[in-house]
Amino acid sequence: MQRRDFIKTATTAAGMAVSTSIFPSLAGAADAGSEMIYRTLGSTGEKVSALGLGGYHIGRSDVSEHESIQLIRAALDRGMNFLDNCWDYNNGVSEIRMGRALQDGYRQKAFLMTKIDGRTRESAAQQIDESLKRLQTDHVDLMQFHEVIRLEDPDRIFAEGGAMEAMLAAKQSGKVRYIGFTGHKDPYVHLRMLEMAKKYNFHFDAVQMPLNVMDAHFRSFGEQVVPVLVREKIGILGMKCFGDHYILDSGTGVKPIECLHYCLNLPVSVQITGIDSTQILDQAFEAAKTFRPMSQQQVAALLEKTQQAAVAGKFELYKTTSHFDGTAHNPSYLG
Repeated sequence: MQRRDFIKTATTAAGMAVSTSIFPSLAGAADAGSEMIYRTLGSTGEKVSALGLGGYHIGRSDVSEHESIQLIRAALDRGMNFLDNCWDYNNGVSEIRMGRALQDGYRQKAFLMTKIDGRTRESAAQQIDESLKRLQTDHVDLMQFHEVIRLEDPDRIFAEGGAMEAMLAAKQSGKVRYIGFTGHKDPYVHLRMLEMAKKYNFHFDAVQMPLNVMDAHFRSFGEQVVPVLVREKIGILGMKCFGDHYILDSGTGVKPIECLHYCLNLPVSVQITGIDSTQILDQAFEAAKTFRPMSQQQVAALLEKTQQAAVAGKFELYKTTSHFDGTAHNPSYLG
């Protein structure tokens, strides 16, 4: 299938982006008696918190292990049950810390997700087992192929001897419950990955991508990929709500709560957000507590603020540079 055909397929449904951005079952503020909104992960039937705790930040060197463990447990105690992580985050420190936080009964409170980089069966299998060991668990709820950012990544994953063989084996053995993939570079790569899955009669349970107030204006995952996932009942995981810190530093005047509300207004199952302090954790829960479905006029007014700054992708460096491409800086991760 040619690139223009992929884009045509996706953009045919792009008009759905606002009209389906609020599902009746997802709309409204936090659930009664809770600080959090809960949504269903695609067709899995799993109930997950609409905001999830990002795994990268809790493994950073400027956050102590004690602080990380306290943040993870506080998030779970308050009802943020979706936890994000990755085999390569902070050279494994993020998974090690999360594994320690999930002891003493906390594993049962979490919907645990992590990711692997391996593109071969051997490298993927090794990384799956290393992640489980670090996380101190016999299974993860969702395992994802990380950084599907190259046109050849789908080919390598689905090839004979490729990473999908390891992932399916892990699912069969009970190490993995659901399977997804992530990427941040170009909607076309996501669409190609979905097309490859169809070719092999495989249905992903979840797909992760950047969704934020600038994405709508440039190489938009929200316009090109989200409608396809809605149609195919695949769980939508948003990330990079603030584009690291670049969107908030862009001079557009958008506020953190506005950014989070915009993402919650999309048909995401979960919007993952980096949390490295109690203040940022409180901010996420405040966003859930105060969220109300946004009208088309409210969405348009917010996007108007960011249009000029966003048009060339200047503040979405993960799309336009290799700054966030961990597997480009460490090609050995791919196997």
